[in-house]
Amino acid sequence: MVSRIHLERKLHLSSRKEVRTHFGLFEKQEENLPPTGDNDVKVQVRACALSWIDTKLLSEIKLEKELLPVGREISGVVLEVGRKVTFFQPDDEVVGILPLDSEESGLCEVILVHEHYLVHKPEKVCWVEAAGTVRDGVRAYTALHYLSQVSPGKTVLIMDGASPFGTIAIQLAQHRGAKVISTAYSLEDKQHLERLRPPVEGVRQPLVARVIDVSNGKIDVAESCLEETGGLGVDIVLDAGVKLYSAEDESTSKSQLLPHKHDIITLLGVGGHWITTEKNLQLDPPDSHSLFLKGATVSFLNDEIWNLSNVQQGKYLSILEDIMEKLSSSIFRPQLDEPIPLYEAKVSMEIVQKHQARKRQVIQF
Repeated sequence: MVSRIHLERKLHLSSRKEVRTHFGLFEKQEENLPPTGDNDVKVQVRACALSWIDTKLLSEIKLEKELLPVGREISGVVLEVGRKVTFFQPDDEVVGILPLDSEESGLCEVILVHEHYLVHKPEKVCWVEAAGTVRDGVRAYTALHYLSQVSPGKTVLIMDGASPFGTIAIQLAQHRGAKVISTAYSLEDKQHLERLRPPVEGVRQPLVARVIDVSNGKIDVAESCLEETGGLGVDIVLDAGVKLYSAEDESTSKSQLLPHKHDIITLLGVGGHWITTEKNLQLDPPDSHSLFLKGATVSFLNDEIWNLSNVQQGKYLSILEDIMEKLSSSIFRPQLDEPIPLYEAKVSMEIVQKHQARKRQVIQF
């Protein structure tokens, strides 16, 4: 039998519409699976990371359904392969991200996955690290490699660098030879960023050249960045959200810590790249004119683009393989919470969906 545990949450998708959405935590036994397709890989899941579910995006691309599977980043062992599968064989250790339209939950004991969504997991990388790093790695590569071409000599500002995504982005930027500046939202975040070091033994130089503590609201991020760069500005900005309106219009305490869009434009250097996670970013004509004068670009970070089209499947798999290689060589050292047992998945998913988790939550089987 297939048992389902529902997480029922009310989510406000707009000011006028309130919907009730179910997040499904599935537990499937192997005998409940359909026959293995020609291009399918049957995987015994060993670890599954929990990530925030963007119900609005799913609705916009017509993928919203009454029950949304939870857990898409998985690592595990291959049990069986379809007759046309060429990259894997039984007993291989694999890792990957289930597609947006997947009917499977990564919290199943055994799942079927198309071979083009998986890569081999290095033997020295543990299950939890593989599943807990793959999504943040894809986001970091999308932002810093494909959207901004980070390279030696560049200066990169990474907002909220102590977050799981921010930490991987810092490590990738520094590995590519860039100088990294980061913001911290608390004293604990500041101390974490100052402790980050390269994996090379004997090298004590921190990964982050300057940590800007914005927790008290008194530090001007733009002024600090211009000071650090001798007035030239930074080459790449990777934000964690921006303040779109004046201070009195922003309601939450976290939004008070975000930089205003004008500050980001001010600190951006000539020919710079602004990579934003703010899907509702609005630029007024003066903002656009400032960006025009600098020859700067604005790009939107949506790491789901790799799964929305098969056109660049080869590049996507190369990214996954490179993430695993960097994890194996300790270039990537993820921000992971302690492994979580399956029976605590419901509580953990509620925390993730409320954006209250400061470390990546991973379920271990």
